[in-house]
Amino acid sequence: MSLATRTDDGWSTTRFVVLGFGTAGYACADSLLQAGAEFVTVLDDRDTEALREKAQILETLGATIKLGPGSTAELPAEVDVVVTSPGIPPHAPLLAAAAERDLPIWSEIELAWRLRDPANAAPWLCVTGTNGKTTTVQMLTSILQAAGHRAVAAGNVGLPLLEAVMDPEPYDVIAVELSSYQLHFTHSMSAHSAAVLNVAPDHVDWHGSMEAYTADKGRIYENCQIACVYNVADPATEQLVMDADVIEGCRAIGFTLGTPEISMVGLVDELLVDRAFVEQRASSALELATLDDITPAAPHNVANALAAAALARAYGVPAMAVRDGLRRFRPDAHRIAHVAEVAGVNYVDDSKATNPHAAQASLLAYDHVVWIAGGQAKGATFDDLVIAVAPRLRGVVLLGQDKLLIAEALARHAPDVPTITVETADTGPVTNMETVVGEAAKLAQVGDTVLLAPGCASWDMFANYGARGDAFAEAVRRLGDS
Repeated sequence: MSLATRTDDGWSTTRFVVLGFGTAGYACADSLLQAGAEFVTVLDDRDTEALREKAQILETLGATIKLGPGSTAELPAEVDVVVTSPGIPPHAPLLAAAAERDLPIWSEIELAWRLRDPANAAPWLCVTGTNGKTTTVQMLTSILQAAGHRAVAAGNVGLPLLEAVMDPEPYDVIAVELSSYQLHFTHSMSAHSAAVLNVAPDHVDWHGSMEAYTADKGRIYENCQIACVYNVADPATEQLVMDADVIEGCRAIGFTLGTPEISMVGLVDELLVDRAFVEQRASSALELATLDDITPAAPHNVANALAAAALARAYGVPAMAVRDGLRRFRPDAHRIAHVAEVAGVNYVDDSKATNPHAAQASLLAYDHVVWIAGGQAKGATFDDLVIAVAPRLRGVVLLGQDKLLIAEALARHAPDVPTITVETADTGPVTNMETVVGEAAKLAQVGDTVLLAPGCASWDMFANYGARGDAFAEAVRRLGDS
C-alpha cells in the first residue's frame, strides 16, 4: 500500500479488515472511520452484549461488524489492508492467509503512525523491553511535563496511541510504550528516540522463538532519528542498536548503574549524571538528579530512571526538569510497593513481576528476603533466577499452578533454603493468600523483607496481577491486626 498519512485520497477507497474487536480493535476501526475510510470490516469470534453495543455505534458510522463463532474462519476476498489486534499471534489462520496473499498487515501502532497529522505530528519517544516499560514511560512523561511540554504517556499505558495522534489539540511529544506484539507488525514508524530496556525470555509461545521475540523488540530502533538508548548491562540491547537501520546521525546512548563512559548516562556515587548530551563530552558530566529523587531507589528502578533521562535529554530537556520530573513521579500500584511493617518485617508488593527476569530484579533490591512466588510460568524456567538470588533468600513460599517448577529449581540450586508449598484450597484466592502470608511471617526475621514477586502470571488464581497484589496487601493488614 502506498498510503502514508490520513490526508491521502486513498483512505476512502481502501478496503480495511480489522481483526479483533477488543479495546485495540475498536480503536482501530473507529480511527479509520474518522480518517475517512469507507470500507471497514471488523471480525471477532466473540459475541457479547458489550461487543454488540460497540458494534452498533460503528455500524451507524458505516462499518461492517461480524461477531460470533466462525466470523474469523475466512479472510474476505476483497481486502487491501489487514489491521490486527496485538493479542493475535502471527501464525493465526487469518494472518497466515493475509501473508499468503501478500497483503499489508498493520498493528495499531503502524496505523497510528500513518494517521498522524503531517502538519502537527508530535515526535514519539518510544520504550520497549521485557520489564520496566510502563514505569520508564511514566517517568519520561513526568520529566517532559516538568519541562513544560504538553506530553502524554500512550500505547500500552495511559492514553490509547490512536487517541493521542487523533487529538484535535496536538501534543508536543508522546512517550510511547510498545510491546513486542505491537512491534511485530509495525513497519514505517520512525521514532525521534527509542530505548530497549532489557531482553529476557517472555512471550516465546506468541513469537515462536526467543530469537524472533528479540528481533521484534529491536524493531523499535528502525528508522530512529536522534538516539537509540540501550542497556550497558544487557549486551543484547546494544546488539539490536548495531543491527538497526537508523537515520544518518542517530546516536547510540547507553545507560548504566556504573560510572558512565562518553555517550552514556549513569551513576557517580549518589548522582545520576549525563555524559552524552553535554558539550565537551570527553571531560564533562552533568548532574541530572540524585538517588533520593527516585521512589523507590531499587537498582532496577534507578535503571528505569536513567533510561527515561536519556530519552528526555535526547529530546532537549534541561537537567533541572529531569530532577523535578523524577521527584514528582510515583510508581503505579503493585510495583515494589511497601505495604506495611509488621513485627519488624517489611512487606512489599511487586505483583507486577510476572516473569523471572522481573522477579530477579526485585529480589536483588533486598538483602534478606522471604520470597512469595508462583502462578502460571508461561513456559519460563527459574534456574538462573534461583542461582542469582539464593544467598539472599531466608525462605520461600510457593503457590499456584506452576509452584513445583520453582520448587524444583530451588531444590537444585538452593537446597538449604526453607521452602513451603501451599496447596490451593476451595476457600478462595484471598484466603489462600492469607495462608501464604502467614507461612512467610513464620520464616521471616526482624529486618527481613517478605516480597511478593511471583515471577509468574496470575490468571490461575486471580483476575489479574492487581487482584493478586490486593489480596497480598489485605492479608498483610490482617496479619498486623492479629
